[in-house]
Amino acid sequence: MRYSALQNGAARFVLSGLMLRWNAFPFVRYLVALMSGITACLFFPDSLRLVTGLLLLGFLSLGILAFVKDRPRAVLKGMAGWLTLSAIGWLVTSFHAPMNDPANLVHLRRPIRAYEAVVGSQAENRTKTFRLELDVRKVLTDRTWQPATGRLIVYIDKTVAQKPRYGDVWLVRGEPRTIDPPLNPGEFNYKRHLAHRGIYHQQYLRPNDRAVLGYRPSNQLTAQAYKINAWADSVFTSHLGSGQEFAIVKAMILGVRDGIDPELQQAYSAAGAVHILSVSGLHVGVLFAAVSFVLGFVKRRKGGKYVFAVVMLGLLWFYALMTGFSAPVLRSAYMFTLLLIGQTLGRANNPLNTLAASAFLILLLDPYALTTAGFQLSYLAVGGLTLWYESLYQSLTFRHWLTDKLWKVTAMSLVAQVVTFPLGVYYFHQFPTYFWLANPLVIPVSSLVLILAMGLLVLGWIPYLGLLVGKALFGAMWLLNQCIIQTERLPHSILKPLMASGFELGLLYAIIFFGAALLLFREKRFGWWLAISAVLLTGSVGMTTLNRKKQRLLLVHFVPHQSAISFVEGNRAVLLSRDSLSDKSREVTFYIRNTWDSLGVDRITYAQPGQTNPGLPLFQNRAITLVNWQGKSVLIINRLPARNGWRLPAVIDYVIISRNALQSWSQLKGRVAARHLIFDDSNKTPLTDRLLAEARKLGIPCHSVRQQGAYLATF
Repeated sequence: MRYSALQNGAARFVLSGLMLRWNAFPFVRYLVALMSGITACLFFPDSLRLVTGLLLLGFLSLGILAFVKDRPRAVLKGMAGWLTLSAIGWLVTSFHAPMNDPANLVHLRRPIRAYEAVVGSQAENRTKTFRLELDVRKVLTDRTWQPATGRLIVYIDKTVAQKPRYGDVWLVRGEPRTIDPPLNPGEFNYKRHLAHRGIYHQQYLRPNDRAVLGYRPSNQLTAQAYKINAWADSVFTSHLGSGQEFAIVKAMILGVRDGIDPELQQAYSAAGAVHILSVSGLHVGVLFAAVSFVLGFVKRRKGGKYVFAVVMLGLLWFYALMTGFSAPVLRSAYMFTLLLIGQTLGRANNPLNTLAASAFLILLLDPYALTTAGFQLSYLAVGGLTLWYESLYQSLTFRHWLTDKLWKVTAMSLVAQVVTFPLGVYYFHQFPTYFWLANPLVIPVSSLVLILAMGLLVLGWIPYLGLLVGKALFGAMWLLNQCIIQTERLPHSILKPLMASGFELGLLYAIIFFGAALLLFREKRFGWWLAISAVLLTGSVGMTTLNRKKQRLLLVHFVPHQSAISFVEGNRAVLLSRDSLSDKSREVTFYIRNTWDSLGVDRITYAQPGQTNPGLPLFQNRAITLVNWQGKSVLIINRLPARNGWRLPAVIDYVIISRNALQSWSQLKGRVAARHLIFDDSNKTPLTDRLLAEARKLGIPCHSVRQQGAYLATF
C-alpha cells in the first residue's frame, strides 16, 4: 500500500465536489430552481395569482434580455431564468394536487352510499387481507350517480374467491373514510405521505361489500407490466419455493416486499443494507454493467454502437416494465437512457449533469417525489458517488487485486454513508455501525444474486440448466442472508434511538461541507464556520439531552383496539398493557416506537396487569389497576364493580377507561371522582362516541385517544 497519493487524493476528493464550474452543469441549476418552486408550493399552496405574475415577469424579462448585450446580461438572465423555473415548479406541483380537482372525493358533502372504481395497483399480501388502490369513477349519493375522481386504499378480506387484479372494475358498497392523521407524538405522518400521492381515503371491505363488473384497465402498458411481474413471480416461486430466499429475491427484482420476515428486514437495516430490499439504481447499474460486458463486442462492429444502444435501452425499459415501473427503477432508467443517448451520439456526458437531468424530468412528471425519503436518499447517494467516489478510491493504492477490490467497495460505502447518514438519522432514527464491514461482502454477493435472478428468468424454462441456475441462486441468496444475520448479531450493530430536528439536520450537512472545504483550502474562515456549526449542533443536542433527563411523563397511546400506557422517567419507560408486547410487536414498532424515539427513551420495561411489575408501584384486581406515579394517582378501570356502595374515597388524578367498562355516565356518579378522564382505544368506537357526545352536553371534560390522539401529561 502506498500513502504518497493520500494528500493529493484527499484534495481531489473535495475539489471535484466544490470547485464546480456551474456553467458546465446547466441541469444542476435548472433542478435547484425547479425544486425551490416545488418547495414553495408545499408551504404556500394558495399563492396562484402571485406565482402567475412572477411567471409572466420571468418570461418578459427573458424576452427583453435577449436583446441586451452588455456585461450584466448573464446575471440578470440567470435570475430571470431562476424565477421562471421556480414558478413552473410551483404550478406543476399545484396542478398535480388532486385536492384541487372539484370532483375529488374530498369535496363531496353528501354521504356516499356506493361507488364505482377501477383497481389501480397490484394486490399486496397482508396477514388477513389484500391491500390495493382504487381509482374512483363515479359515486352514488342519495339516489343519484355523479362523476367523481379520487384514489383510495382498500383492504379486502382474503376469503374472496379470486385475488383482485389490476384493471378490475368494482361496484363497492359503503363510504370510504378519510385517513387519520398521526395520533401519537413523533409518529410517521402517514396521512401526509399518502396525500402527496393523491390518496385521502381508505376503506375496509368484506367480500360481499363489492361486485366485479368487468375488466377495463386504465393503462394497457401498466396492465402488461403487472402480467410480466406475475410471470416473473411464478418463475421464482417454482425454483425457490416460498421461504425467505424467495421473499428477498422478489423484493430485490420485482420490488414486492410483503413476504419478508420482520426480523430479517430488521437485520438488513442493522447491517446498513436495507437498500438491497428495494428495487433501486444499484440493481439497474449491476444489470447495465453485466449486459454491457456480455454485449461489449457489438460496439466494435460498424454501426454497432447504435445496435448496442437499442438493445440496452430495450432491456433497460423491459426491466422497468417487469418491476411495474417502480419509482426507483424509473429514476435509474431515465439516467441511464440519457447517458446511453449521449454516448451514442458522441456527446460528452457529465454524470452529475445527467443525474440532475433525470431528477428534473422525474420532478416535472411527479413533483411530490421530492418529498419522499427514497428520492432524497437515492439522488444524494448517487450524487455523492459521482462527485467523490473516484477521488477517495484513488487516494489509497493497493497492489494486491483482492485488497484493491475490497477497498473499492469500502470507498463506495463510505461516500454513500457519509452523504446520507444525516437523512438516515432524521427519517429512521438509527445508524448501522458495521456498514463498512457488511457492504464489502453484501454488495458483491447481492450483485451475483441479481445476475443469477435475471439469468433464471431467461434460462429457467430450459431443463437442467434452469434447475442449475435456480440452485445457484438459492445458494447465493442463503449466503447473502447469512452475511446480514451474522453482521446484525455483532455487539452494538445498530445505534438507536438517534433523533435530529430539521435545524440539526442542516447543521450536520454544514459540518460535512465546511469540513471538506477546510481539508482542501486550509483557510481559517472554513474552520470558523465548521467550529460554529459544531458548537451549535453540540448545544442543540446538549439542551435536548438535559431536558430529556428531567422529563416525567404519562402517555396513553393510541393503539387500535388496545390499551397501552407509558410511564416515562428520563430515558426509561414502563409500558403497561393487558396484552403481552415486546420490542418486535407490531403495536410497538408501528404506533409506539417513534414516540419513544422522539423522547429519547431507550430502556423499556413491559408490564401487564396481574403480573409482577418491577419499577411500577400499583394495586390491582380484576376490575381496576391503581398506580402511584410521581406523586400522582392513575386509575385504570377495566370493569366497574356492580356491588352497591362501592366507591373510591379519594379524588383520582387520572382515570383511564378501558375495555368498555363505562356504559353510561351514571355509573361513575358518586363512585369515582377524577381530575382527568381518558378513554383508550380498547373501548368500542360507537360507545366512546356516544359517551363523548353526552359528556359535552353534561359539561364533563374527557379525552378520547381515538378522536383527539394520544394523551400526554407532564409531571
